[in-house]
Amino acid sequence: MKIISDLQIHSKYARAVSPEMVVPKIWEWAKRKGIGLIATGDWTHPLWMREIKNNLEETGHGLLKLKNSPPAGSDGPQFLLETEVSCIYSQGGRLRRIHTMIWAPSIDSAEKINKKLLSLGANLMSDGRPIMGLSSLQIADVVFSIDPKALIVPAHIWTPWFSLYGSQSGFDSIEECFGRFARYIYAVETGLSSNPQMNWRVKELDTRSIVSFSDAHSGPKLGREATVFELSELSFESIRQALMNPSRKQSGEQSLNRIVYTLEFYPEEGKYHYTGHRNCQVKQTPEETREKGTLCPVCGKKLTVGVMHRVDQLAGRSEEELKMEKVIEDNGILASFYRSETLPDRPPFIMLVPLAEIIAEVNGGQPTSKGVQNEYFKLVDYFGTEFKVLTEVKTDDLTKISGEKISSAIGKVRSGDIFVDPGYDGVFGKVKIHSEEKTETESAVKKQMSLF
Repeated sequence: MKIISDLQIHSKYARAVSPEMVVPKIWEWAKRKGIGLIATGDWTHPLWMREIKNNLEETGHGLLKLKNSPPAGSDGPQFLLETEVSCIYSQGGRLRRIHTMIWAPSIDSAEKINKKLLSLGANLMSDGRPIMGLSSLQIADVVFSIDPKALIVPAHIWTPWFSLYGSQSGFDSIEECFGRFARYIYAVETGLSSNPQMNWRVKELDTRSIVSFSDAHSGPKLGREATVFELSELSFESIRQALMNPSRKQSGEQSLNRIVYTLEFYPEEGKYHYTGHRNCQVKQTPEETREKGTLCPVCGKKLTVGVMHRVDQLAGRSEEELKMEKVIEDNGILASFYRSETLPDRPPFIMLVPLAEIIAEVNGGQPTSKGVQNEYFKLVDYFGTEFKVLTEVKTDDLTKISGEKISSAIGKVRSGDIFVDPGYDGVFGKVKIHSEEKTETESAVKKQMSLF
């Protein structure tokens, strides 16, 4: 079976998260999006764990479903126990700040991990994503000693702050971060400011799966990035086997446990894609950063080094060496797939823009405005899910419901014929689908995004 998954989200108990992020609402939004497997988020928080127990029940396959719902798999999304911890500690003479996801195969395992973290001084009531002074290696030791089947996945690995490869407080390798447990790190999560292509340039990731999730703080943000699995059954173990098999090759018992492709936010839209300083409105490409350095030319303070520049620093391959190609596969998906001729066994990816953003770009207003939301629900209610609208429904059928402009815009997103003004230093990039006049910046971005 193929299933769309979003396995990194937050609950209402995490900072800057919508109070609507409660189990029933998360379930509703996941179903609306077309997500079949969604994260619980934040199970380290005692009050959220109580809500998980009150609303969900274990399926017997390492996952959870809504209580009083039909048998597992027959209706609506299931849940995987996922949490994210923020580790702030000193190592190698530097301050490290790393966000790490922990996936547990049972409530019992999750509660044992929580108990051990409490004994080590972690304040789990402080936040849904708790801050603790434990190192990444210590977290891995706790998790794997309690349940070897649990999974650790470094989150948004290129974000300047709080990530494995972060330019401000990260490491240059997985082994440097996780030590003897590095071999059990089967996957890394790309974050909004990078896509698989950027990660394929880093050779130590050749033996690890590349996954993408939303890190959503509200229901409408679910699925802005997602990973599509092919599984022999919907279970925690099947997900685990898929992550342990980073290529598309099929062999033996793992033949149906693999990643088929990922659904990606345009990395240029991410708020740390380019190097810059938002207070001074300074933004630099990697080429400009190599030429001008990392000090702000306006105020003299250090710039926030962007993801693109950081990837260049750690890359073992150039973009040209990847030999990227764009194709439409004959599998019912109308969006373009991006793949590497150099690494043909790596799962490809699709670049998408969330539907509400597309509608807002065409009709004006914010994605959260009433008019945009009305058009969003009209499309999704008619065709079933947001992902169907974005990737499967023919443009002629879209036109009948929402008109030529929105249909055309969705077609442009599918083909990659759009422009994004790249984000930097905490400022999200801006999508431009229909633009009568192309600026030099937009032309440069299009050239970078085309890859051909």
